[in-house]
Amino acid sequence: MINQHYLEMLGHKSVIRELSEYATARGKEIGYENVFDYSLGNPSVPAPESFTAGAIDLLQTEEPVKLHGYSPSLGLPGVKQTIADSCNRRFGMEYTANHIFPTAGCAGAIAHAVRAVTEPGDEVIIFAPFFPEYLPYLQDAGVKVVIIPASFADFQINFEAFEELLSDKTAAVLINSPNNPSGVVYSEETLRRLSDLLRQRSEEYGHHIFLISDEPYREIAFDGQVVPYPAKFYEDTLTCYSFSKSLSVPGERIGYVAVNPAAENAEKIVPICGQISRGIGHNCPSSLIQLAMAKAIDDTADLSVYETNMNLLYDTFQELGFTVQRPGGTFYIMPKALEEDAVAFCRKALDYDLVFVPCDGFHAPGYFRVAYCIDTEKVRRSLSAIRRFVQEAYGR
Repeated sequence: MINQHYLEMLGHKSVIRELSEYATARGKEIGYENVFDYSLGNPSVPAPESFTAGAIDLLQTEEPVKLHGYSPSLGLPGVKQTIADSCNRRFGMEYTANHIFPTAGCAGAIAHAVRAVTEPGDEVIIFAPFFPEYLPYLQDAGVKVVIIPASFADFQINFEAFEELLSDKTAAVLINSPNNPSGVVYSEETLRRLSDLLRQRSEEYGHHIFLISDEPYREIAFDGQVVPYPAKFYEDTLTCYSFSKSLSVPGERIGYVAVNPAAENAEKIVPICGQISRGIGHNCPSSLIQLAMAKAIDDTADLSVYETNMNLLYDTFQELGFTVQRPGGTFYIMPKALEEDAVAFCRKALDYDLVFVPCDGFHAPGYFRVAYCIDTEKVRRSLSAIRRFVQEAYGR
């Protein structure tokens, strides 16, 4: 008998994937260059030369049996040290190789982090709006998900609701900054207030509440700002990172968990992650990709295109009278739809070959997400379609 839980999941496909599949099919009809596909958060710039050259050098010069051999279950020690050194330089931390656990992207990092610091039945708090896949990540780990409603004024943390729902059953809090889908960056003020509250409640409840920080968009920041590093503010932080966006290599599935050295049982969490891998069949990213990533550790792809695209769209949405928060990073913007039903709004946009994602599944009903990781030339061409859509469908 097949697993009924996963059978039921087949009936609840990701709306993002469904719209991406629609855009692909529509592209076969009219040419994909004529479909303004803002559905999928897939990086649109090439990887830096340091990553490509590093991978080629490894393939051409390293002894093949050694290069393609099994990675240790906790990751390649030299790569782990390279990651630790980079984080220490950039963020003033004190990581060692023993605090780093390489994973298959941020999804793998979150899967391990959650299981490392919770027991089935514990509560994990997340803040709306959030990436919808958080729900299966967390629920399949056996925890109860507690959702804090969004603060629609600025998309920082809704502390009033958070303080009310934080309880002695809370084992961990999961944050995402810069945020998918809003593009908002949590301020230092927000992170300090969050950290103070978690320390206070941890002491009150008699157990440590862990902070799991999902940071795949950390390098995509706008207006010259530096994204605050949550682990600098709170000791019990597990940082989940992916090189998918920074190096523009999402298909290579490479990321890590970094355990704050000041965290409770910090020296045990990475070995625990290794044991978790035995249960979920993770068994570490490929040796080649770990080594190639390490050669490009402090480099990024040319991420400036995302700020260019953001400004074009933000200015246009503002001009057309949308309520929209200016993104501080990522490659997403989340305007409020021009009618209460964002699903209906996005369905109407399809008539103009504009593929937007309604944010009901992100727990931001009435809003829609625009993933602007596409060519700037295509963004520019889409602006006239957006204006025509808004004028003809909504009289603006």
